[in-house]
Order: sequence, then C-alpha cells, then structure tokens
Amino acid sequence: MAETADRKPNVVFILADDLGWSDTTLFGTTQFYKTPNIERLAQRGMTFTRAYSSSPLCSPTRASVLTGLSPARHGITAPTCHLPKVILKPTQAKSGPPNKFSTTPESVSRLDTIYYTLAEMFKDNGYATGHFGKWHLGPEPYSPLQHGFDVDVPHHPGPGPAGSYVAPWKFKDFDHDPDIPDEHLEDRMAKEAVAFMEENQDRQFFLNYWMFSVHAPFDAKQELIDEYRREVDPKDPQRSPTYAAMIESMDDAVGTLLDTLDRLKIADNTIVIFASDNGGNMYNEVDGTTPTSNAPLRGGKATMYEGGVRGPAIVVQPGSIEAGSRSDEIIQSSDFYPTLLEMLSIEPQPDQEFDGVSIVPALQGKSLDREAIFTYFPHAPGVPDWLPPSVSVHAGDWKLIRIFHGGANGAHRYKLFNLKEDIGERNNLAGKHPDKVKQLDAMIKQHLLDTHAVRPLPNPKFDPSKYDITKEGMATLKGGANKKAAGGKPKPPGKPVAGWQPGGTCTLSASNGTLVVNSTGGDPYLSHRLPKPIDETSFTLHFTMTSHSSGNGQVFWQEQGAGPFKADRSHFFDVQHDGKSHEYAVSFTTKSPLLAIRIDPSRGQGRIEISDIQLVGEDGSALYQLKVPRMPNASQPVSKNAKRQPNVAKGDESTSAPMSASIFSIWKTISKRPTTCPTIRRDESPGGKVF
Repeated sequence: MAETADRKPNVVFILADDLGWSDTTLFGTTQFYKTPNIERLAQRGMTFTRAYSSSPLCSPTRASVLTGLSPARHGITAPTCHLPKVILKPTQAKSGPPNKFSTTPESVSRLDTIYYTLAEMFKDNGYATGHFGKWHLGPEPYSPLQHGFDVDVPHHPGPGPAGSYVAPWKFKDFDHDPDIPDEHLEDRMAKEAVAFMEENQDRQFFLNYWMFSVHAPFDAKQELIDEYRREVDPKDPQRSPTYAAMIESMDDAVGTLLDTLDRLKIADNTIVIFASDNGGNMYNEVDGTTPTSNAPLRGGKATMYEGGVRGPAIVVQPGSIEAGSRSDEIIQSSDFYPTLLEMLSIEPQPDQEFDGVSIVPALQGKSLDREAIFTYFPHAPGVPDWLPPSVSVHAGDWKLIRIFHGGANGAHRYKLFNLKEDIGERNNLAGKHPDKVKQLDAMIKQHLLDTHAVRPLPNPKFDPSKYDITKEGMATLKGGANKKAAGGKPKPPGKPVAGWQPGGTCTLSASNGTLVVNSTGGDPYLSHRLPKPIDETSFTLHFTMTSHSSGNGQVFWQEQGAGPFKADRSHFFDVQHDGKSHEYAVSFTTKSPLLAIRIDPSRGQGRIEISDIQLVGEDGSALYQLKVPRMPNASQPVSKNAKRQPNVAKGDESTSAPMSASIFSIWKTISKRPTTCPTIRRDESPGGKVF
C-alpha cells in the first residue's frame, strides 16, 4: 500500500434507498431490526438526528446529492427517470382534472449533463470514481458514465432491483455468481465495491455506493425471513419479517465495506457518509402489514410529513470528526456536495451555485449558520398520509407546509407544526400562530423565486363539488409486492374440490381423504364459502398440513358486508416445510357473520397436503369439517423421502448463465467506450406459531 499522508482522503458515499428514520437502531425507535454495522459506523463519527432528504421520493434527492441543488431548481421532482420520455426542463400544466384545485408541473426525467456533478469534481481532482447500485437518473446518455464515473455496476437505469434481490436476477448484463445460486444482490454489490477499493487502494478514490436496499421488490434470504418471523411481536407496528431480513442484508453490506477499509488499512484516510434518499415505505403491503413504521414520525415515503423526508445520517472522518458524537443541527441532501468541497479543501467552479450549505461547522460540534431548509414536492401520489402539491420549510423547531391553492378562492392552505413539542405532526397550529405562518411562508416564497421553480397554479377547471377535503391522507395499501417476487403467475381458477376453490398460483386435487395443493410459487391459496353465514365472533381454524414448499402461511376470513378477502382480516402462521405432518391452529375474531375462509399454505413452489380441516367455535363445537372423498387413483401421495421442489424465490441455478464472481475488472475497458388487526397468539402444536 502506498503512503497516504500526501493524498486527499478517499470518500465512500453510502445512500440507502427508502430507509426510514426508525429503520435502524441509532435512535432507539426499533426493537425488531438489527443494524450493528450502522451502529459501528456511528461510533466512528457523527450521527445527525435531524437529517432530511431533499424530497420524499428518490430521484429528486439523488439529483440533489450530485448537484448540491434543490429539486425546485434542477427540476427533477418525481421519480420518472426510468420512463422513455426525455424531459430536460420542467413544464407548467395549464389546467388539470376537475377534482384537483391546483395544476401539477411535469417533472424533468433525466439529470442533464450540463450539471457539474460531484463525480466530475472528484474525477477532475485525480480521484478514481465508481458508482455501484441504483442510479434512477436516466439511461444512456444520462447514465453514471456520462456524469463523471469511471465505472458503473450493474449499469441499470431502473427504479429498483431487476426482478428480485435473491438470484436469479433480471439485469441486462449482470448475472449472479453461478457458484451461489441464491446469491443476494446486496452481498454481490458489496463484493463489487470491494473489488473497486482493492483496485484503487494505492490512489484516492470516490466510491458511490447507492444501495438497492431496502426498496421494493420485497424479498430476502429465506433463512433470515424465517428467523425474524419467530421474533414478530404482533403489537409492534414494525412486524414484517421480510423487511427485517432486508434491513439485515443492507447492514451486512455496510459491514463489508467497513471491513475492507480496515483490512486495506485506509480507514483513517477515508471519509464515509451514510444517508437515505427518503423516508421509510408505509404504503405497500408486505407480510400482511406495511413494510415498516416510521413511528413516532407521521407518514412515510411520498408524503410531506416527517416520516417521508427524515432519515438517518452519519459522517465519518477519523481525526477530524469526534467519534461517537451526535448533532441536532438540521441538514439536507443538497449539503453534502459543498461539505465535501470544504472537507477536501477544493474550490467550487467559478460560477457554481449551491442550494445546500457546508455542514463542516456542525461536524466540528458548532451551530450552522442557516435560516431554513426547504422541501419542494408539487405532486400528490395516492398513498396514506398524502397531501396535494406542496412545499415545506423547516426553521428551528417550526415546520410549515404550504398546500398550493388549497384554500378558499384559490389561496394557499397551511399546516404549521412545532416539531419539538409535536414530532408526530398531529396538531396544526396555523390558526393559532398566523404571524409565524406569514413569516415562514415569506421564506418559502423567496426560495421558490430564487430557484426559479415551476410551480403549481390554480386549476381553472376545478369543481369544488368534486373534491372532498376529508379524503386527504386517506388511501389503501398497495398490493403485496413480495408475492410477485416468488415467481409464479396466477392460473385460471380450477374446479372446486370438496367445496374448496383453488386460486392464485396453484392447482388443487384430492388423494386419500386429503387436499393436494401443487404450487408454482408466489400466491397459492384455496378458499371455502360456508353454506350459510355463521353469526358468532370467535373462531379457531384447525388443520393438518404436510409441506414440501417454503415461506409462511396465512389464513383469511370474509365477513358479511366487509367485501372480499383482505390483509387486515388475516393472520400469518409459521409452516414446517420438512415433508412431515404437522397440526396448525389459527384463531381469529369477527365483527359480522362469517361467510368464508381461505388458506394460503405457503409462498414457494412445491406440494402441500392438507387434511382434517375443522372450524371450531368459541364453545369448542365444530362448525365446519372437511370431508374429502377417498379416491386413491386421483393423485399419488408424496413419499416421505420425496425430493423437494426447487424454491422459485431463491432461483433455479440451471436457468442462469455462468459468469465470473466479479465484473468490476471488465469496466477498465468497457468504461472507455460510449454505452447506453390485533392478533391472537396461540401455539398449540410444534409447527403452529400463530399470529
């Protein structure tokens, strides 16, 4: 290793995707997730308790990191950079649908190469530059290779991982290691980053490690999911075992990078920055719940509340930043570029401007000389806690949200919060403090003028009768993304067997008094409609099951007047996939007469046998009992020694093309050429941990 005394420090920038403020153990807000390596990183530098992304969605924040500019200025205000349409200037909509009181500007869809990016700055100052992971700022000719990076792995322009986290993946030119058929994407990305650091250990480098984790699709290492499922507390709002497993793999990757810096003996000459691109995801359905909870913060990704923009942040520089220190200063994504310039004693370009500020004083334990930060989000995605197009300002303990033209006669509407007293943003103080609203709104007005923001306008087609203000912030969860990751495709409904209707990704038959489920993986289920509604409120579904599949099980119930089967009327249960017979018991309560029940026996591919189904009432009497005709020739029973089906969620190595363990080395030549309900817990059997 060459001497580092005369070299500027290396820089490792780790940007997690959708990592919420309560998704790590840094702030004492989780009892479920495990992030020892992020804790380890925090012990080396300073943790910020009030770190904000430039936007509640990813692409705008990423552009702000690379330019030091606000989304209001660079124009990327929505994550549309993977879409075909190339838009380099935001455009103003002249009108909108009659149920919208303001117009919505069209977002820029590519990071224009006119910007002098962070990577170009490093490259011009003699650094080797490498981008690893998610980009989402445009494909060729707007890829990392056109923005100052020497290498880009896996050179993927999409909004998240291609297909899954667990191999096989679906990247265009990036296959999994054939010797690791169930390789995890974050393990592999860390390996690629390690190869880059090893290659450049004798020179200064900028490693831009932008994680795919913990963005959708929601899947993870099965052994980790199974481990966390045993630890789920149904009363904890953080209770998705899949998401917890994703957090652990993300944290493992951080540990891999730290281990490499230590092994190469370059940690003392390396600045490490860790941050998130927006708040935690609260609007998908995973494992029958939301991926995570940002409590005590309100809302999450895609909302203007704290849960959408506040996240963890750590800055490390051995010898300059006090190890294990903390700061309550307000920082934002656009601050990192000017901060690194000051830390490295590099002058900006003559005409270069920043909306962010250097946070070096905060890193030295001092206060920042800044009046406020701003979040510009002129969009209204239909997620829980959504707001119409808005802009916000944080100034000290105060936060003001301006809802564009959402008031009487087209005037703006406001939400004012004192975050020191009300971190959950439940008490709108705008009516009590009109002077504070006026003061902060003047700051918003100036910010929009300074950045030349293309703003929402009053919608001339707005019809007040078509807008219900009480519906603001009301939305249902999006479908379970992790079900798609398992790989199966729904089949046309089959014929009922013994009164049970197969559905999703399975077929159903009968053999020797047993229901036989053959699943292709993903979302297999079978349902039974009761002959007549049962007007009781407490039930237990007993059944015996033998499984050669994988993943957790789930029991749904349908109540009179409550619509179809839904996740909020279901309970998960652990399944023993050992080819042996196990008894299960799942208890649930209803508010209306019970109409039907449904069993999702697993998530993976394979054969499952179900028998002895009984629905028992509160007094122990059998309200329903399965009766399957004995037809020994209908299907052959599974031998106890039968070979298990391959788990589609983990991939079948026979379908993947061989490749080397690392593709980093090929970039030396490639980069030189142009490229393009409350839950009842009950455990009545060895395999039946019921939620």
